[in-house]
Amino acid sequence: MSSPQTDSKIRNARHPGVALVLQGGGARAAYQVGVLKALSEILGHPQENPFPIITGTSAGAINAAVLAVHADNFAQGVETLIDVWTNFTPDQVYRTDFPGVARNSSKWLSAFLLGAITKNHRVSLFDNSPLEALIAKHADLKRIPAHLESGVLRAVSVTAAGYTSGQNCAFFQAAPEVQGWRRSQRVGIRVSQLRTEHLMASAAIPFAFPAIKINREFFGDGSIRQMAPCSPALHLGAERVFVIGTAKLVKDVPERVNGDNYPSLAQIAGHAMASIFLDTLAVDIELLQRVNNTLTVVDHEKLKTSGMNLHHVDVCVACPQEPLEKLAFQHVRDLPWTIRLLMRTIGAMRKGGATLASYMLFDKDYCQALINMGYQDVIKRREEIAIFFDPASCPLPTVIPHVKFDPGRTLQMDALKHG
Repeated sequence: MSSPQTDSKIRNARHPGVALVLQGGGARAAYQVGVLKALSEILGHPQENPFPIITGTSAGAINAAVLAVHADNFAQGVETLIDVWTNFTPDQVYRTDFPGVARNSSKWLSAFLLGAITKNHRVSLFDNSPLEALIAKHADLKRIPAHLESGVLRAVSVTAAGYTSGQNCAFFQAAPEVQGWRRSQRVGIRVSQLRTEHLMASAAIPFAFPAIKINREFFGDGSIRQMAPCSPALHLGAERVFVIGTAKLVKDVPERVNGDNYPSLAQIAGHAMASIFLDTLAVDIELLQRVNNTLTVVDHEKLKTSGMNLHHVDVCVACPQEPLEKLAFQHVRDLPWTIRLLMRTIGAMRKGGATLASYMLFDKDYCQALINMGYQDVIKRREEIAIFFDPASCPLPTVIPHVKFDPGRTLQMDALKHG
């Protein structure tokens, strides 16, 4: 006979070990909201939380926190995210008024000119102090312990990168039996209460937003050195993982063309951000696939006696099917004139700098376009998604298509074009 407390702990028995992984990407995280909107519709707008384990990085960490706060009503959590992202204005995330932009730009310039004689200055391209108020308004993090106690939530984790240690740190709240972990450059740190500064640190995009001090160390965006985006979810007990990315999972091989113009600062920064935010997810999912395939040919009795903690993990991935740079370029002129002026100085208003703009475009029209894209991408997969969330079904395997790339042929074609 189960005690009343034990009964309360199995309220999520219909979705055991299902984890949500939300990738980083600044304003691109609006795509995640569209996916969640479609998912809520496919599942019948449930009050029951389908994700006992929720993890997020950067802007994905903030989305994850909102869902964790509303773990007692999943549909309401999704509606909260929809309301925020469909009404976004840049001044809700960073200061856009002339005095604020001028002051922050002056600090940025003086740091370059006088960096050798100044210390401990919070230097960043944008002043993101408004974001702290937005988080406080929509994410009452003090509700999370009650959800852990009732069993509707098993664990929630947000990831940040330590600038001193170089470690990728997953700060988590979880059921008492969940333990922290330590791997090469990756650690899981239990906290008694997630706070706004954990979310601000996770979303502190390098150069764009200032680092946040937590305890003894300054932290920045959790996507930095995040070699295994799915790792926190697995350490927290995931058996099925639903991943929402913010970029096309498999990139097309671009045509090599002559480039006579020197790359702008925004173009270089955009490539750097792409490597920080986007390039590790496909590798991590491919590794999960390889482990799953290996387990099909391994003697499970020997595996059990070896003490190796390996098990099959079903994976379902939702990512944009098209590059987001073109969409960002269409909306970059919707930014306030102060931000357009600032972005123009670093070349972000040009087509080549649109990658950087795609992370900073917290504008409702751009965000609504991304939400619609995410919704349409997932609603087309209604049957597949329903199978994944049916505990009685065997989910369809996730297969990452690999772009066929013949470097010899490509070099030969380049020689014919330009020879």
